[in-house]
Order: sequence, then structure tokens, then C-alpha cells
Amino acid sequence: MTIGAAAFGKIVSREPDGFDLIITDQTMPHMTGDRLARSILEIRPGMPIIVCTGFSENLDESSAKALGIQGFVMKPAGALEMAEAIRAVLDARAPERPDF
Repeated sequence: MTIGAAAFGKIVSREPDGFDLIITDQTMPHMTGDRLARSILEIRPGMPIIVCTGFSENLDESSAKALGIQGFVMKPAGALEMAEAIRAVLDARAPERPDF
């Protein structure tokens, strides 16, 4: 789904459990990815979020983690790098599986 960041924040506030993962860019019109992440995390703490950026003076991996953003990907990123980031973020929130 591709929609404006402000509109997306409204959608998440109406249906906070309707998303398993959010992937956003850091640089967008009218709102940065870290600002979007903060607003989403206020509504749904622990929401898995990955922020992608080519360059940002305001956000790096450590500051993203401090905000509660679980994934940080530098662009350009290939399909494998994105798949690994998605898997890592989703696995980190998955409940432990019992050993049988």
C-alpha cells in the first residue's frame, strides 16, 4: 500500500492491529519516516517498523533503535537486503516456539 504519511497515521489510529509491518522512507513530503514512526508507536507500541534512507543527518541506525524503530536499511537496498530486514524484524516480535 502506498499512501501519504499523514493519511497513513490516521489509518493506523483507526485500525492499529490491521498491519503486521510498516516500511517507510525517511525522506517524504510533509513528514519524515522517524516522525511517522513516532506517531505510529504512540498508537501501537511495538509495531514493527523499518525505515529506509539514502542519507539522513537526523537519523542513523542507533537513533532509530532508540526511537523504537526495529529495522533500518540504507539505500540503495536490494531485494535480499530488504527480505533479510523484514525477516529479522518479524522474527524479533514472534513468540517463542515450543520445542517438540
